[in-house]
Amino acid sequence: MALQHDVRPKDRHRAVRAQRAEQTRQRILAAAVRLFVERGYLDTTVSAVAKAGGVAVQTLYLSFGSKIAILEAALLGVADPAGPRLDDLRAEPDGRAALALHVASAAAAVDRGYPLAAVLRAAAADPEPAVLLERERVQALAAHSRAVDELADKPGFTDRMSLQRATDVLAAVCSPETYGLLVVNQGWTFPDWQDWVTRHAAADLFPCPR
Repeated sequence: MALQHDVRPKDRHRAVRAQRAEQTRQRILAAAVRLFVERGYLDTTVSAVAKAGGVAVQTLYLSFGSKIAILEAALLGVADPAGPRLDDLRAEPDGRAALALHVASAAAAVDRGYPLAAVLRAAAADPEPAVLLERERVQALAAHSRAVDELADKPGFTDRMSLQRATDVLAAVCSPETYGLLVVNQGWTFPDWQDWVTRHAAADLFPCPR
């Protein structure tokens, strides 16, 4: 019985420490994102991030390990999709409706992550951001590929292109680059852009709706 009394305070202490560590990580991330967007990745120093986050430089390194790891964690944080998963696409019998579900989720992630995506692209002359940019591109392509695998089973899916070409089309129209060109540069609204992506993707992937 005495052992149980000893364990519980240790567990509570461990939980408090973990909570504080996560709060520190989030504070560092928030400060880093603000500085990355304002100054750019290359012009933001680790010491500036630590100061803005109210932590010591050593604490920052203990929390993340490197500046590029902070940017990667920030990108991961904004990329987590709030929309449908593959099960939702699988359950939707209508191909165009399933495609619209995927586009809505992917487009929301692009909209949410665009400021950091622009930071990453601007820093891509540096080797570490270049590697991260390629990793992000591959991950996005893989997500679209998984969606295309599900969409290919729907009635009306195109027989005029390979699954790889269909994936390329979907990734191209629903990319940070097209978002930046049309929403940021040309002033389109997000709903207008999402509708454009959905219509153009449907025209190629489901040319004969059923």
